[in-house]
Amino acid sequence: MTFRLGLTGSIGMGKSTTAAMFAAAGLPVWDADSAVHRLYQHGGSAVAAISEICPEATVDGSVSRETLRRAIQADPALLTALEAITHPLVAADRASFLAKTTADIAVLDIPLLFEKSSQHEFHATLLVTAPPDLQRERVLCRPGMTEAHFQTILARQMPDAEKRRLATHIVETLDVSATEAYVTSLIAHIRARHA
Repeated sequence: MTFRLGLTGSIGMGKSTTAAMFAAAGLPVWDADSAVHRLYQHGGSAVAAISEICPEATVDGSVSRETLRRAIQADPALLTALEAITHPLVAADRASFLAKTTADIAVLDIPLLFEKSSQHEFHATLLVTAPPDLQRERVLCRPGMTEAHFQTILARQMPDAEKRRLATHIVETLDVSATEAYVTSLIAHIRARHA
């Protein structure tokens, strides 16, 4: 049976970089954000339903995430309707990924893992974290990111201290080589305990 490792962390904590390290180590990695991109692109299975709840967000047969984000800011109730469309489709995409994998360990990169109380679907979870000042510095370096948008995102995410209490494993991403060493040791630890 494939060991399911749930990878999570708030924005700017280094989760994507850490996920890439697992992939470089040869593990299959499923990414919730990439699944949403597939659902929103031309021909994606969420496009038609989203066009019914927010017609202005669909352009040339695909969903504009930026237009959708602005629409949700204007009408927060839209988020609930959007989640009702996307969450089952994302879950189906994840189930399909797991059904196809034959690896001993699979990593599932899910930003809102604890917010959605999904931790019980995994054999273990890994929280990627960093000090608040480093997190803020990383996020505000992103193109188009503003302090206001960063605060909006943070408000939707569980505080890091609370995530730390829920996580099976925790890695601080202060240094790339130290994080790579941690990933290598965690893979070895899981294989040793679940061979």
